[in-house]
Amino acid sequence: MRTSIRTAGAVTLAAALLATACSATETKSGAGSAAPVTLGNIRLVSYSGCDDMLAGLRAATAKNVGPWGLGGPPIMYAEARSDASAAKVGGAAPPEHSTTNTHEAGVDEPDLVKTDGDRVITVNRGVLRVVDTATRKVTGTLKLVDAEQAWAPADLLVSGDRALVLFSGGGIIPYGATAKLAPSPGPRYVLVDLSGEPKVIGSLTPDGSHVDARMVGSTVRIVVRSQPRIDFPDAGPDLSDNERTRRNTEIVARAPIEAWLPKYELTSANGVTSDRTVDCERVSHPTEYTGMSMLTVHSLDLSQALAETTPISVAADGDTVYGTGSSLYVTSNPRWWWPRPIEPALVEEAPAAASGLDPAPTLLPEPTPPPTPSDTPPPSDTASPTPTATPEEPPEETEVHRFDITAAGAPRYVASGTVPGRLLNQYSLSEHEGHLRVATTSTVGQDSSSAVHVLDSGTLAQTGRVGDLGLGERIYSVRFIGPVGYVVTFKQVDPLYTLDLRDPAAPRKTGELKITGYSAYLHPAGDGRLIGVGQEASEKGRTLGTQVSLFDVSDPADPRRLSQMFQKDSGSEAEWDPHAFLYWAKTGTAVLPLNSWTGTEQTNGVALVLTIGDSAVTRTGTVVHPKPKPVNDTRFAPYDPGIRRSMVIGDSLWTVSDLGLKVSDLKDLADQAWIPFS
Repeated sequence: MRTSIRTAGAVTLAAALLATACSATETKSGAGSAAPVTLGNIRLVSYSGCDDMLAGLRAATAKNVGPWGLGGPPIMYAEARSDASAAKVGGAAPPEHSTTNTHEAGVDEPDLVKTDGDRVITVNRGVLRVVDTATRKVTGTLKLVDAEQAWAPADLLVSGDRALVLFSGGGIIPYGATAKLAPSPGPRYVLVDLSGEPKVIGSLTPDGSHVDARMVGSTVRIVVRSQPRIDFPDAGPDLSDNERTRRNTEIVARAPIEAWLPKYELTSANGVTSDRTVDCERVSHPTEYTGMSMLTVHSLDLSQALAETTPISVAADGDTVYGTGSSLYVTSNPRWWWPRPIEPALVEEAPAAASGLDPAPTLLPEPTPPPTPSDTPPPSDTASPTPTATPEEPPEETEVHRFDITAAGAPRYVASGTVPGRLLNQYSLSEHEGHLRVATTSTVGQDSSSAVHVLDSGTLAQTGRVGDLGLGERIYSVRFIGPVGYVVTFKQVDPLYTLDLRDPAAPRKTGELKITGYSAYLHPAGDGRLIGVGQEASEKGRTLGTQVSLFDVSDPADPRRLSQMFQKDSGSEAEWDPHAFLYWAKTGTAVLPLNSWTGTEQTNGVALVLTIGDSAVTRTGTVVHPKPKPVNDTRFAPYDPGIRRSMVIGDSLWTVSDLGLKVSDLKDLADQAWIPFS
């Protein structure tokens, strides 16, 4: 369910928030270009009404329909500490504690465990638990899904005495529902009151798939991606692909507006459910779009009841979300492309539907001119096979949209722009002093290179650019820290590039360090130090196992690696999900999950504890959770003793697995308590 940072991850989230405030009609964009363009060329615009929306969606969707309906390549989705928690009113301040490892301070991200110092709140196998950190006892338990759905992944966002549990979907059956009630095919978001015994006080169930969510203060913005609800009947095995496509095009041409409008259900604290639909006037679109997806952002204030979510939608594809305390950026790659053969026998226009609707548009991609009736025979199931052509791959580019989130409710649209290439994840984006830095990799055939583009955050027009990073390689990690940037590219060796971004109009590469392996995640460690978590590799690029590196980047012209911890034949979740990484600067403690392969079996579950000094990475030890009792476990997702997360509360290290919470002494890792999830 995580937008992985893995590509983040994440997210589909992208164009979701785009819909909010465009009301005026904008000019159409010009021809595509690999260079960044000014925002006016791709500015989001509103439809003039439901009829305009329906015509646009039908036309865009028809261009992407094929013999088997709608389909193509999957949309790719998936650290400063947040100080969002506060002392209880009228009570003692909570113990000093870590929080979820997030991209930006004050912008919380969903994760499977949260703490405010006084409590640890977890959601595990469909059960929410509240643990008192002083007594180390479970003080509240709430079963949220039917036992058959206990495998469903879930994350949390917590504000005061309210928790929002985010189920990513896959057939969620609420606990206590009628036994054979049809499950929700998509995500479900459950609001829980934690002021006493935990209890459900509302839920939101959208018709779509979960992308991601962010929380600033008590306001959560959830992004959901939905696809057209169009039924393409099976025409049988005897029809040609040409004829299948023609019939599917006619189906799209007759589809009603309801096939695209996002839908959702709201359930109140007393169990009353109401069906809702996003209104046409709350849907916007970029100049070009596929019609194959709709992104919706729901804005929820956790301090209020879920009476209204002020949803907005955009007719766009998307992948990545990045947020600060005042801005929300969403990005999309609108030209997701696959080399689907184009059959020249396809007619230029499908016949008009009997209902009197406008003819469906041509199915041929724009780069391929449609055949003329004079030189192309009509489709025939008995005709001999005709040669197929492959459409030209359009240039890689990423659209970037900025929204102002300083006010309550739906985000306010500010600007749009484009950059060539594709992002790795949300860490490829960073706002600093009125500018947005964007790191991308561009690939043409077998050639690739990376660059960092600097955009004016008010217009998203390009201010500056530094390129030619990692020729023939791609980006594996990015980190921006104030006016400095760090980019890791990799194919056989790992160049760590340091970038001087103080002058937005003239960003420049200042240093480069080549070592074997790569860092998949970079974390600031203060005083000119940078922690890298990734994989060691041979000189030919073969990965060998987890490595944690300490870099000295105090001299931007001469980055150096001071120390390396290497664990052969191992991997860590922190490589693709930074939520799994903990760095506690006060003691220099770093913790990450570690799985190793012994040659005969995989060892799940240790938490590797390191000490990050001024010049060395040293191994403090490991934390291991008790193994589950041997049982004949035939469940879809058996219990895993592997440690997933870690937290510091006071002088103790808390670690989390499927089986429970373990409390250890932060200094020597001595066992202090075991809190099982019974």
